[in-house]
Amino acid sequence: MGVVAIASQGLSLALGARLLQRNRSNPTPTPLLPLPLPLPSVVRLCSSRKGSARRMEVLAMASFEAGIGVLATKLGMMTYIHPEGNVIPVTVVGFREGNVVTQVKTSATDGYDAVQVGYRRVRDIKLTKPELGHLQKVGAIPMRHLQEFRLQSVDGFEPGQLLDIEEIFKEGDLVDVSGNSIGKGFQGGIKRHNFARGPMTHGSKSHRQLGSIGAGTTPGRVYKGKKMPGRMGGVKTKIRKLSIVKIDTDLRAILIKGAVPGKPGNLLRITPAKIVGKNIPKN
Repeated sequence: MGVVAIASQGLSLALGARLLQRNRSNPTPTPLLPLPLPLPSVVRLCSSRKGSARRMEVLAMASFEAGIGVLATKLGMMTYIHPEGNVIPVTVVGFREGNVVTQVKTSATDGYDAVQVGYRRVRDIKLTKPELGHLQKVGAIPMRHLQEFRLQSVDGFEPGQLLDIEEIFKEGDLVDVSGNSIGKGFQGGIKRHNFARGPMTHGSKSHRQLGSIGAGTTPGRVYKGKKMPGRMGGVKTKIRKLSIVKIDTDLRAILIKGAVPGKPGNLLRITPAKIVGKNIPKN
């Protein structure tokens, strides 16, 4: 009966809405109004049994950040001894040149509110002319990484603004850290999915093999999503609610309790932790 389509761009969503509101019986299209919808959104087309009447339902499924975040570089892990005597394993996260606001998107201009942040200075030859022109509009240095932080309100942000780590985070705050995990290559079921191995003695010939992957005649196929050997790691991973142990302004580094995705030198995205009822509404 219904068809669900996900529009990832404002143009696609507006175009889909215009096509849906066109009535087959009326060849002349009715004037349409712009739809200031958050992106991404879900557009559901519903029709009656006879297919004559149609209606459109738009369900907003936007994922907002709890606050503005920053981009950083993983430097490694160490042991931090707290003044109280506690030994804490921490990850040292440093900051290169950047964390500059390169664009402020609003609902009026782009259909949603977000702040684009640039990070890590590079040579001009490393960027294309459109990328250089985009950064030169705000007088920013050439930067390799551009990421958006979608916020409920972009008041107080302006292009060219430098984000200060001390103003965004404090010691003891909880943060969400995301990045690409370490790639492990092609791995078997034991390492990839924690499968148990078979007996190593008593004539067993099944040690680390996968084993049966389904029945024969019925259903006569392998179910989708079956855990099997394959490429492991190297995907975007987020670790939530990690605590900031210390902020070192002289070294431009912060110490985060626990491990974060990736190897030293990996790009990290650090945002305030989402806590329902505190900085994220319950509804």
